[in-house]
Amino acid sequence: MEDKYMPKITTDLRKDIVKVPKVIREASGIQIFGKQIRSIIFTTDIAIIRNTNADAVIAVYPFTPHPAITKAIIEAADIPVFSGVGGGLTQGFRSSYMSMFAEAQGSIGVVLNGPTPLKTVEQVCKVVDIPVISTVTSKYTEIDAKLEAGVKVINISAGKDTAETVAFFRKKYPKLPIIATGGPTEDSILETIEAGANAITYTPPSNGELFSKKMDHYRDMEKPEQ
Repeated sequence: MEDKYMPKITTDLRKDIVKVPKVIREASGIQIFGKQIRSIIFTTDIAIIRNTNADAVIAVYPFTPHPAITKAIIEAADIPVFSGVGGGLTQGFRSSYMSMFAEAQGSIGVVLNGPTPLKTVEQVCKVVDIPVISTVTSKYTEIDAKLEAGVKVINISAGKDTAETVAFFRKKYPKLPIIATGGPTEDSILETIEAGANAITYTPPSNGELFSKKMDHYRDMEKPEQ
C-alpha cells in the first residue's frame, strides 16, 4: 500500500529545527498514556527542546537533580518529558521526593541512574503513578529485582556495545519496553532497532555547534557578489 500524502505546516520562523534521523521511524515505539514515542532527544537545553521534531525529551544531567531544573524544562517543553531523578549520588528519600515533584509538574516518566540501590527503586516505584525507567550500562547490569520492584522500562546506554546489550535483554525479556541510544549514524541506529529497541534516544548537536553553522551562513550573506 502506498504511503498517504501528509500535509506539512510550518512557518519561516519555525522551519529551522533540530530533526531526529528518519530511520528512527523504523522503531515500534512505546505507548505511554496513549502517546506513541519512538524518538527521544537527549538534552536539557530549553532552546533545543522547543525546536525539535522528537517525540519526547529525556532530561538527565551529571549533577544532583534539582526541582528548579525539572520545573523549567517541563514548563518550556511542548513534548513529553522523562525527568532524571538521581540514583547515583542522589538516592533514597531525595530521589522519591524528586520523582513526586516531577510527576506533579507533568513528567511522563522518571529516570533512575544505573547504580541506583534497590531500596531507592522500591521507594520511587511506591510513590509515583508514572513509569519508572532504570538505566542499563552493560549486559551485566542487574535488573531482575528492579523490574520486580516496579520498573517499567529500561534505558540502555552501553556505548559501542549498546546494540549487543539490547539484543541480550530483548532475548531475556521479549515484551520489556526498551529505550536505547542509537549512536552517531543511521546504520548504528538501525542496528539498535533491529536488536530490539522500541525507542531511540538521539543526542543533538550542541547549541554552540548549531550557532556556528548559522554564523557561517550569516558571513556568507555579507560577502559581496562576485
